Amino acid sequence: MSERAAPFYCPYCGDEDLRPSEQGHGAWECAACNRAFQLKFLGLLARGLRPNDVGGEQI
Repeated sequence: MSERAAPFYCPYCGDEDLRPSEQGHGAWECAACNRAFQLKFLGLLARGLRPNDVGGEQI
C-alpha cells in the first residue's frame, strides 16, 4: 500500500511551505501563516458518481 498524498498548498493562505506536524496522522503545519490543520478522509458518498447532464457537445 502506498503513502497518502500530501497537500500541495495551505487551505487558509494558499502558500506551499507545508511540513508534517507532530500532532498525528494527517496533520500539517504552514510556515507562511503559522496555522496547523488536519486532513481526514470521511468516506464515500452514497449517491456515487453521476453522469454530467449539463448538456453540450459529446466528444
